[in-house]
Amino acid sequence: MTIDLSQWHPIASSSDLPLRHVYQAQLHGREFAVWRADDQYVNVWENRCLHRGVRLSVGLNDGKELKCLYHGWRYSNRSAGCTYIPAHPADAPARTICNRTYPGVEEKGLVWSAVDPAGDFELPEVLKGCDPLVLRPIPLNAAPGLALSRLADLKLEGGTSRQIASTGSYSHLAFDGLDLPELVLFVQPVDAHRCVLRGVLKAVPADPAGTLRQFNTALNRLRTLIEAAAAEAPAPEPIAVDFRPIDEELASMPEISRSGPKAELRVTVARKWETSEGVAAFRLEPLSGALPTFQPGAHIDVHLPNGMARQYSITNGPGEGGHYTIAVKREPDSRGGSECLHNAVQTGDVLAISAPRNNFPLRRDAVKVTLVAGGIGITPMLAMARALDAQGIAFELHYFAQSKAHLSFPELLNELGDSVVTHLGLNPAETSAKLNEILADYGFARHLYICGPGPMLEATRDVAAKQGWPDEAVHFEYFKNTQEIDDSSTFEVALARSAMTLQVPAGKTILEVLQENGIEAPSSCEQGACGTCLATVIEGEPDHQDVYLTPTEKAAGDKIITCVSRSKSNRLVLDI
Repeated sequence: MTIDLSQWHPIASSSDLPLRHVYQAQLHGREFAVWRADDQYVNVWENRCLHRGVRLSVGLNDGKELKCLYHGWRYSNRSAGCTYIPAHPADAPARTICNRTYPGVEEKGLVWSAVDPAGDFELPEVLKGCDPLVLRPIPLNAAPGLALSRLADLKLEGGTSRQIASTGSYSHLAFDGLDLPELVLFVQPVDAHRCVLRGVLKAVPADPAGTLRQFNTALNRLRTLIEAAAAEAPAPEPIAVDFRPIDEELASMPEISRSGPKAELRVTVARKWETSEGVAAFRLEPLSGALPTFQPGAHIDVHLPNGMARQYSITNGPGEGGHYTIAVKREPDSRGGSECLHNAVQTGDVLAISAPRNNFPLRRDAVKVTLVAGGIGITPMLAMARALDAQGIAFELHYFAQSKAHLSFPELLNELGDSVVTHLGLNPAETSAKLNEILADYGFARHLYICGPGPMLEATRDVAAKQGWPDEAVHFEYFKNTQEIDDSSTFEVALARSAMTLQVPAGKTILEVLQENGIEAPSSCEQGACGTCLATVIEGEPDHQDVYLTPTEKAAGDKIITCVSRSKSNRLVLDI
């Protein structure tokens, strides 16, 4: 049997993938972890965790993600990207931490895959139009080619078998003298000296259980016959598998994030709807391929038809990797971003977006998590709440809005049950009183996440500080920087890694000067809110004008947001 890595083979039966199970499959010397997510997507991955190489087939399938049971690394449905590393709870895993995936297609009661397919899966002609019954698989200690050559030797009591056709991967048999459907026997090449017979009857017989027993007996006799022949044959050469380390592949990949907001992905607006008063939701699906992995708190840059780029949080729950859902509030003082999305962008339009970035990651090592959302600030909080709910981590989501009509994604809020508490129509004094009540019980391993309008966010942070919440337990995300920026200073920036010294004049930001001089400097919001352009300060005194860093981080003076902040000293040395 010629090794053809482009050929599709059945590697499992549909019945091998019951709810929350992980199946170990093999093909051409490779080992796969095969699992079905709750959205019915069948994942076929290389069977190892990227951390220590432990088999993922002994991992935990929670229906949305696959968790390695050794050190708890979690991998997302569809993309196989790492979503959480327990040893680094405060960090979002890099997008490059992604397992190797293989194509998987479920058809006619079988799961099909290929190591290096030349094209999309096409069902073998012999199975088209039939309603099959899948037989119990039979593993063989025999070379796939030898097994294929002896399939016509299958015998059933009371009748004779007749081979209708044979190809490089299956044999098509009929049975004279018996009232039985035709049989297609596929050979799954496991290794040079091992294979699996996967039989499919082209119709469901009158007595399915009796027929299954009948064929199981006959296929076991065939196995004995083939293995006896294999014992007499010369041992085949083992299949040489080229296992390239994933890390080495990643090292040769071009950088995803370079200077300025990026638009490396193309998506179509699959659905647009009004999720609450003044808020439009958009379901974005890829034109081709899979979308990159995201974690709760991540956002994307959306490039609009009017030439603008705006940042929006992903609301998806864990495992929802086939699309991104965002929500956009119509701003009365819009500079063109929200107006364009509300009025110009329609279902079916194609948009350019960036891969997800996460400067607002969710810790999952907390005893309890408190989420506080104001208005459109619900978007990252929904992703966080859905992740916490899926993992059984205690949380409360407090949602402040003007009225019930202003509550976005009501169907998702209902799914979260009593963990969601809404606060409607409160004035500033009432909001402050409610926040004091919510944040009154700080305890060990409690974490607070805040997102919403600037004044509410500031009020929540102030209440948390007065109630004894430490800086490291309070996490926040501003949608925009409302502070007045003073860009009148001039100073010198030395780049330690690049061996360059640059002058930053009045009216220009550090980020702009870096980009003008060919220094790769990723950015997103460019107004001091998202943290994408964060740089490390080696020497000098930053003049912080952002809303991203905490007071403790600003006091430390070893970080700077280059899109708005400047220098109080004449010289600033950055680790760039």
